[in-house]
Amino acid sequence: MSERLKEDLRTRCEELGIRMMGVAPVERWDTPPFDPWIPEEFRPRAIFPEARSVVVIGLPITLPVLETSPSIHYHQLYKTVNEILDQSTYWISNFLNEQGHASLFIPRDGYGHIQLMKERPLAFFSHRHAAYLAGLGTFGLNNMILTKEYGPRVRFGSVLTSAVIPGDPIMAEQLCTRCLRCVDICPVRALGDEDYPRSLTNKTDCASRAVELAGKFASPCGFCIKVCPIGDDRRLYHREDLDIYDEEDPKYKAHHQAWKHTRSYGSRK
Repeated sequence: MSERLKEDLRTRCEELGIRMMGVAPVERWDTPPFDPWIPEEFRPRAIFPEARSVVVIGLPITLPVLETSPSIHYHQLYKTVNEILDQSTYWISNFLNEQGHASLFIPRDGYGHIQLMKERPLAFFSHRHAAYLAGLGTFGLNNMILTKEYGPRVRFGSVLTSAVIPGDPIMAEQLCTRCLRCVDICPVRALGDEDYPRSLTNKTDCASRAVELAGKFASPCGFCIKVCPIGDDRRLYHREDLDIYDEEDPKYKAHHQAWKHTRSYGSRK
C-alpha cells in the first residue's frame, strides 16, 4: 500500500511538471546526522503531531537567469518558482487528503517579509533540512542543499502527512568540493569556512543584504549559488569554465554585456 502510494505520488508530481521528489520519515529528525541540529520545536511532529512522513519536492533555478543577479529577471524567476512550489505542495497535500491521509503543505517562505528575517532570521520549518533527510542532496559550504542535477540552484517545498511512506536513502556522497567560491564572492562576508557543513555564520548580514535588494526590486542576492561548480546544469548551459564570472575576462564579453543590460532595467540601482 505504502509503496503504491509513493508511486502514485511520483506520478502526480510528474503531472505537475516536478521531476525531483523525495520522502523522509519523521523519525529521521530525531537522530541528528551532524551538530548543531534542528531544535525539537522546528521538527515535523512539533508542527503537525499527526505527521509520519515528509514529502519534499524541488524545482530548479535557471542558471542563465540567476547569472543576471541582482536583477528584475532573477527577482521574477524566484517569485515564480516559489509560487509554483506553494501551489504544487498544496495540490500534493490535497491528493494525500483525498486518499485518507491527513496532510498539509508548508509555505515555501515561512515569513511575512524579508525585514522580519533581518530581525529574527528563522523560519518555522526548514525545507533544506527536509530535502537533505529525503535524500535529495547534501549541504554545501554555503549552507544550501547541493544536488547532482542543479548544484544549489534548487528551491524546495514540503508536505507533512500522516501517511507512512517509505523513505529515500540519505545521500552518502558529499557533493561540495569546498572550493570556497561561495565564500569569496559573498558581498557581505556572511560565509565562513569553519563548522562545515553549517557555515552560514552571519544570517543577519545575509538578511540585511536581502532587505537592501528587496528595496530595489532586485532580491534575492544569489551570488553564492551561481558560482557553485556543482550541477549537471553547468554542462547544459556550457558553464564549466568558471572564469565566466570574471567580468574582466574578454572571452565572455557578450555574456557580461547581456548581464549588465538586464541589471540596468526594471529595478533600482
